[in-house]
Amino acid sequence: MNGQYRSAIGQDSHRFVSESDWEKQPERMLVLGGVAIPGERPLDGNSDADVVLHALTNAISGISGINILGPVADRMCQEQKITDSTAYLRVALETLGKRRLIHISISLECKHPRMAPHIPGMRERIAALTGVSTDDVGITATSGEGLTDFGRGEGIAALCVVTAFCP
Repeated sequence: MNGQYRSAIGQDSHRFVSESDWEKQPERMLVLGGVAIPGERPLDGNSDADVVLHALTNAISGISGINILGPVADRMCQEQKITDSTAYLRVALETLGKRRLIHISISLECKHPRMAPHIPGMRERIAALTGVSTDDVGITATSGEGLTDFGRGEGIAALCVVTAFCP
């Protein structure tokens, strides 16, 4: 196989919406990795605030050199009212050209919700969105022993490393 491999890292974090704001928008859900997690306080943001897909989108931007989160996603959100982070991810994937993702690794830091029950669904959804095998999507989670705002329950942070084959 001729070609080269590139790896890139992406990061994102959001705090949870306040209890009072959640009471005003009870239909809003926590979305992680493209999966809605019912009964949990959602993250605050103009979009669905999916930190997992935002970190993945940023990592893909690290491969292509074309930033999607920021001006492109802001336009999609504000002008076209697109708040689903899968749309931002799709735009990022289009910037890869002939390059193809071969591995995705995601690490989450949060106190709640408990991530273990949601990881299989997130892996499947991310694999479906990116075209990689579920076996090539790794997701881990930690509370960080409560040393950060995320570990103390104020929000969720996500780090993502992607590897791509570049023919």
